[in-house]
Amino acid sequence: MSETNFNQITAVILAGGLGTRLRTIVADRPKILAPICDKPFLSYILDQLIEVGIQYTVLCTGYLGEMVQASFGDHYGTMNLVYSKEQEPLGTAGAIRLAEGLFKSDLMLVMNGDSYYKTDLNKFRQWHMKKNSKATLLLTHVPDTGRYGQVKTAKNGVLECFVEKGEGGGPGWINAGVYLLDRDFITTIPSGRPVSLEKEIFPDWIGRSIYGYHSEGHFLDIGIPEDYEKTEEFFKGKTGQQSQT
Repeated sequence: MSETNFNQITAVILAGGLGTRLRTIVADRPKILAPICDKPFLSYILDQLIEVGIQYTVLCTGYLGEMVQASFGDHYGTMNLVYSKEQEPLGTAGAIRLAEGLFKSDLMLVMNGDSYYKTDLNKFRQWHMKKNSKATLLLTHVPDTGRYGQVKTAKNGVLECFVEKGEGGGPGWINAGVYLLDRDFITTIPSGRPVSLEKEIFPDWIGRSIYGYHSEGHFLDIGIPEDYEKTEEFFKGKTGQQSQT
């Protein structure tokens, strides 16, 4: 596989979640617009994409998606933005499949819109291409995997299995919600119905060129009020879950 830089890659942000667990704090807007230091959370993700050279991003919206488009429009800094709005919840994989016609590259950088991971995305990209992977999950190490579920790989990074959230716990590697996905992989996702990347598509691809990349960085998930309250300190560089290999 020839080298592909981020300025040639379409970024995809999954921003269609209902955010029900965060409604006690952010009730009037989708959670990706939750304010942090006077900026919506989505701004921090887009800033990270601009830093690595992304020029074109597809926002997969759903609940209150019109607010996202009204807030950000067609451009953010040097980046072009387009929108794929689901009319009914399609799940993480279903939203990607719906947006596939908007993609401009054969490799997509996909991110969850309710989490942020401070790490070296260029190393992630280079590793993915070296492995000639069809799908690579960015993994982060946490002290307690019980809330997230674990991802287990072989020493060479080949994905072996997923452990459901609530089963076990303790330190381990989890899905950080950042992926590099080839178009060949995306077109295998069924269209026109709700589909989950995490529960259906990724497990089905075990043994078919899917990898997990172990990385170091600071991870933040704003899905619950307790973590949302940590966001200002996180982006000011004072806290954040440090991954360890």
